[in-house]
Order: sequence, then structure tokens, then C-alpha cells
Amino acid sequence: MPIHISRRKLLIASTGSLLISLTPFARAAQAGADIVASRIWPATAYTRMTLESTTPIQFKYFQLKNPDRLVIDIQGSATNQVLRELSSKVIPMDPYIASVRIGQFNPETIRIVMDLKTTVNPQVFSLAPVANFKNRLVVDLYPTATVAMEQEKNDPLMALLQDYSHGKVNSDGTTRPQATASTPPVQKTPVIKPPVTNQPPQPGKPNKLNRQPVIMIDPGHGGEDPGATGPSGLHEKDVVLAIGREIKKILDSYGYKTYMTRNEDIFIPLGVRVAKARKLQADVFVSVHADAFTNPSAKGTGVYALSPKGATSAAAKYLAQTQNAADSIGGVNYSTDKNVNNTLFDLTQTATINDSLKLGKDVLNQLSRINNLHKGSVDQANFAVLKAPDIPSILVETAFISNPIEERLLSTSDFRQKVASSIASGIKEYLSTAILARR
Repeated sequence: MPIHISRRKLLIASTGSLLISLTPFARAAQAGADIVASRIWPATAYTRMTLESTTPIQFKYFQLKNPDRLVIDIQGSATNQVLRELSSKVIPMDPYIASVRIGQFNPETIRIVMDLKTTVNPQVFSLAPVANFKNRLVVDLYPTATVAMEQEKNDPLMALLQDYSHGKVNSDGTTRPQATASTPPVQKTPVIKPPVTNQPPQPGKPNKLNRQPVIMIDPGHGGEDPGATGPSGLHEKDVVLAIGREIKKILDSYGYKTYMTRNEDIFIPLGVRVAKARKLQADVFVSVHADAFTNPSAKGTGVYALSPKGATSAAAKYLAQTQNAADSIGGVNYSTDKNVNNTLFDLTQTATINDSLKLGKDVLNQLSRINNLHKGSVDQANFAVLKAPDIPSILVETAFISNPIEERLLSTSDFRQKVASSIASGIKEYLSTAILARR
């Protein structure tokens, strides 16, 4: 847990002793946390620094002005090669960090000084071991609330991340305080022969409500969370980001208004991904992934929709469990209430799931033309990222990255383009007969 520092200690630390004390060759007399890995993930929305240790990390931190700095003290530890290499991981394009200095502040304390390019809103917290990660100290550098609100004019992500860090984003993407009414889900038109005078819907053109469809593409994982890793080291997060960008290009060419939950290597909590789709009033949400299984012979493409109760297969249940672990692996400082908004869920979710299954079927039909299907129908399980109560949502597993043959496919631009084109065509087919919600 972080330790608060008194005003007197902060003033002392802000004097020249801050720099004089950084003696990188001193060694701690008492053994403590052994830092075994360090990472910096710069991104427009926020920059994350992670330290990984064999034991829990005891720390305290404070900010200094003129110039802006963030100081982090780690107790009971000593500098080593991993920490000394941290400064080399700062890149010029980082929007928040100018440089990082590491030193032995006293025999029992490592001091990290982050020289900042601008004033930040830091979130510093520790994480217990999970998956392949040991104990972690996470330092997230967010913009100030004023900057985040200004950025919200173009992209609500920064403001939503601020809300999430303060517990204002629920697991289903709704935010607090709740709106009094939800947006109706997309509905399929009744199977009724239209009058002869009606023109058939044109792909990519405004529909009967005379507006563009709004699509949210969600490349899974990112940043600290690599997703699955193939036999040759290919990361799921990189593959699906490339595919997501291609899907956006195609949908944009149709005349749709297309957004992405992330367009860089950044970790976004699952609830924030859903909240961004709801904030932008998306008509369709498609999360893109690359499957993995313990048996490397598993192969094929699959499409999934939400099941709020039981999974429709053991494979779907396993997949949902692995995907829902993203927040634990990526590292979040706040867990939303999983039981909120049940009334809203009951009122709208059934219709939304039905729409999701229709969307999934159209996408699956297109994907069947480029790869074998893992299952011939849309599967269902309790995926956290598909919980928007009012947006038809599907999760596409493009191929098994754990399968050596399919990993090679996923590494090629040709296959990625085919996947993107198939997903986009499925979305277009679905929207050609859908009635969009009024805005």
C-alpha cells in the first residue's frame, strides 16, 4: 500500500538533496524486493510503467512542481541492472515522460524520479501475481481532468479512463450516475415484402432513419496484456490491432462511421471498451481476437455472442474465462460492481442478444469462405466485453494463434486482409436489413 508523506518530508525532498541522494552505485544493506522486469507503455491516452518483483513491492510516491516530476520510493530493495536499464526504455514520442532517473536514495530505498513533459494525474498501485506475471508495481500517468475533458470532444477514451479510475464505470459499460433510459437495441426488420415503390437498402448508405451506422471495432488485449502468444512468439494483441485497422478502413469506405476502442499498443479495461461504444452510441460492437488452446492442434475460426447464464459449449466457457481475465493480466486499480444495473439488463439484454446472434451469423457466413470454422454456428458464453445492454455485440476469434499453421496465417498481411474484409462484409450484410435506433 502507498505511504503518505508529510509536508515537511516533501519540502526536504524537493531541495537539492533529491539529486544528490541518487547514488546508483550504493547497495541496500537489507535484502528485499528483487526487481526482475521493467516495462514502459507510452500511449496518447496514458503512459504506464510497470516494475515486476519476486516479492510484494512496498512503495510511496509524491509529485513535485517546477519542473513537473513524479518521485517513487521503493523500500527494502536495491538497484540492479533491470532498474538501470529503465531509463533507456523512455522514447521521445512518449507524451508524458521526458526521462527517468534511478538511484539508491539510502541503504534501504530505491528512488525513481520521472521527469515529466506535462502535469499528470498519477495512479500508482500494486498487483498480486497472476498468469505469468509476478508481483507488480504499476504507475499510470493520466492527463489532468481538464485535458481529458478537452480531448473528449474528439475521443471519449481519456475521460472514461478517468471515470474508471474513480469507480464510475460499471462492468457492463454503463456509467454512474445512470441515465434514466437506455438506447433501444438495433432490431431486424420484420420479414414482410416491401411495397414495390421502395428502393432496396444500399450498402454503406444512410438507412431508413437517414443516418450513418456507427460501428465500434475492439482489437483485444494491448499494452501490458499481450493476449495469447503463438509458438514462434507472435502476440495476439499485435495481430488483432492490425486486423482492426483494416476493418476500419473497409467500413469507412462503405460510408459508415467507424471507431476503435484502441488504435495503439495500450491496455484498456474491458468495462471502458464497452463504455466507449455506448458513449459514441454504437450500433454494432465487434471484438477481434486470435484464439488459443492448450492443445496446439485446435484450429478454425469462431464467432461468439453473450450468454448471461451458462455457456453453450465447454470451449466457449473456456474462452470466456481466458478473455475475461484480461483486466487481471493487464492490471486495473478498480473493480466495478458486477451486480449493478440488473433491471436494465433484464429489460433490454434479451433483444440485444437476439440481434447479436443475427449479426454473428452474418459474420460467420463470410468468414467460412476463408477458413475452416471451429463450429458451424455462433457460440455463446458470459464474455465481459459483450455486456453492453443496448448494442448488438460479437467476439470474433479469427484463428488459433496457438496452432503453428494458423499462427503463420495470422502473421501474413494477406490473411489479415481477408479476415478484415469478411468481418466488414458480414457487418454490412447485417445492417442492410437492420433498423437503427433513433438518435
